[in-house]
Amino acid sequence: MNSIAQTLAEELGQKLQYVENVIALLDEGNTIPFIARYRKEMHGTMDDTTLRNLETRLNYLRNLQSRKEEIRNAIEAQGKLTEELAAAIEAAVTLAEAEDLYRPYKQKRRTRATVAKEKGLEPLALAIFAQDGQSPEELAKGYIDPEKGVETLEDALAGASDIIAEMISDDADIRKALRLKMERQAVITVQAEDADKDSVYRLYYDFKSPVSRLQNHQILAINRGEKEEFLKVSLSLPGAEGQAVVCRGALKPGGVFSPFVRAAAEDAYSRLIAPSAERELRSALTDRAAEAAIGNFALNLKPLLMQRPVKGFVTMGLDPGYRNGCKVAVVDGTGRVLDTNVVYPTFSQKKKEEAIAVLSGMIRKHSVRHIAIGNGTASRETEAMTVEMLRNFKDVSYMIVNEAGASVYSASKLAAEEFPEFDVNLRSAVSIARRLQDPLAELVKIDPKAIGVGQYQHDMPAKRLDEALGGVVEDCVNAVGVDLNTASVSLLQQVSGLNGSIAKNIVAYREENGAFTSRPQLKKVPKLGPKAYQQCAGFLRVPESKEILDNTGVHPETYDAALKLLQLCGYTKSDVAAGKLEQLGERFAALGGEQASQACGVGVPTLEDVVKELQKPGRDPRDDLPAPILRTDVLEMKDLKPGMVLSGTVRNVIDFGVFVDIGVHQDGLVHISQVCNRKVRHPSEVVQVGDVVKVAVLDVDVDRKRISLTMKNIPAEA
Repeated sequence: MNSIAQTLAEELGQKLQYVENVIALLDEGNTIPFIARYRKEMHGTMDDTTLRNLETRLNYLRNLQSRKEEIRNAIEAQGKLTEELAAAIEAAVTLAEAEDLYRPYKQKRRTRATVAKEKGLEPLALAIFAQDGQSPEELAKGYIDPEKGVETLEDALAGASDIIAEMISDDADIRKALRLKMERQAVITVQAEDADKDSVYRLYYDFKSPVSRLQNHQILAINRGEKEEFLKVSLSLPGAEGQAVVCRGALKPGGVFSPFVRAAAEDAYSRLIAPSAERELRSALTDRAAEAAIGNFALNLKPLLMQRPVKGFVTMGLDPGYRNGCKVAVVDGTGRVLDTNVVYPTFSQKKKEEAIAVLSGMIRKHSVRHIAIGNGTASRETEAMTVEMLRNFKDVSYMIVNEAGASVYSASKLAAEEFPEFDVNLRSAVSIARRLQDPLAELVKIDPKAIGVGQYQHDMPAKRLDEALGGVVEDCVNAVGVDLNTASVSLLQQVSGLNGSIAKNIVAYREENGAFTSRPQLKKVPKLGPKAYQQCAGFLRVPESKEILDNTGVHPETYDAALKLLQLCGYTKSDVAAGKLEQLGERFAALGGEQASQACGVGVPTLEDVVKELQKPGRDPRDDLPAPILRTDVLEMKDLKPGMVLSGTVRNVIDFGVFVDIGVHQDGLVHISQVCNRKVRHPSEVVQVGDVVKVAVLDVDVDRKRISLTMKNIPAEA
């Protein structure tokens, strides 16, 4: 019998010892970021994604094991648990298989078979189903009993047929065989509820496909179209394949009673098995598509959060609007609000000129360097006004910022606590400005589902989506690290080992006692115990500390090893502060990893991380990413011509393509077939959200607001 650890090791292609170590670490209450970063020797340097997959699968297998125990106990309590059945339950590898085995023993609602059993017809059904040569009619004569409601021979046979049909329906092997057959050969047929009624689902008004070829985005679109009553959906097996599977499982070859049992088997299929099998398959397809969509959402969310920040510059945020005007906020290089206003550039030419005058005054007063414009309503007009204004400011540039979720944040309790003096609209402008300065610090304040880089996220299982996206946010925050003396509660609560309560206590302690001057000072924060300190310390930076290692990703438990490594390589701690460690990597390599490991008392992977941290104390890994595109001019859709080559920013990556912002207020679509010159299974193999890419225009449909782009065969010099 394979243990859960063995199963996971086989599925993930990892050593059993590593998997067992990870399970033990998780059971001890360690977080994924902490395990990934500071326990590499114990798990063979698995990355955070692999570790989260392991954790998810571990939970599933443990739930499966628990459910199998419940099933065994329930059947045993009925006195019906055999060695063969117990072995079958133990061998079940999915919840569906375990539930199939339990089906015959579950408490059922009143059925036709139940009624027949109450009439005393179960022995007749068992005798007929034995298919041992006796005639059904001869056997049934002894069961005619008007007092029990069995008036005729036909009544007895009908009741026996109902019981046999239910027995066949409850057969786990038959259900498993049919499930496999349907997964491979079933066909989905989709029709319009009203073909004359147009909708976004028109593509599926007359649609048929083998389920084995059905794409995940098609499943989700069909499901939503059915839910909104535009589509009607059915699943079926070609010909009589379904009946054939059931009959093969129910009939004994050459049995005398084949016609009678065959009829009962066909009844079982059409009345009992097929409807539930269709529901199960639809559910399985939906689960598969949902899991893929959640994975895709998480895949897109990570690079969005990890976009390179535009730090240290005074930034103006513009939240465009028609009726309520364009909300304006100016923030300094740290995100502190300097000024706010509201202008009305869309009301008239005079109002636009007034808006330019007001904004120009704010730019001069605060030395604004960048302008962030939200991409929502009235964004086009606001951008045009900004370009006109910037003709007088040669050193100022702008960028269109995805404002998804900004309104959610601005109306939240968190925003009200952060900016009690501002109304909802001005908070949104502040958020837009800060998104340009530090996307991660601002986006962590927003429910990831509201950020808008997924497909059909509102149709996903909420708990699973929250878990997946929450894990991505946590991984990103910890990968970057957090300044202990400037981080908001929202950012701090994403740090390994911390929660909302402890994060608030950290901020309260900071406000009462001043800036933290060392990592160990964290131990004085209420409710932050030894375990929480162990989990969070390495991810919190303290630039004000006299201990230079407090401003690195080196964990306090490894400080001694870091100092020994410096000594071995001929450096001192003061060299770290002075930035004189350019040769540290070469000297470490010359020592030999194993020799250095023995001398320092920690593993080679940990020492390699220490080397990287010592060379760049306080480094932000996002600084190595491509800079965002800052513009000074504007394009309109009517300016686009086929063949035109442009730079754009990837906004969303989905199953069938990539949406790219090329600066015309309508993202263009690069179909999966146009992503690159080779065939790919998913566009994420080539690009990710936030990438700056070169694209060529294939086609422009101004009326339908559709832009077709390609990333293939773009000249290198373009």
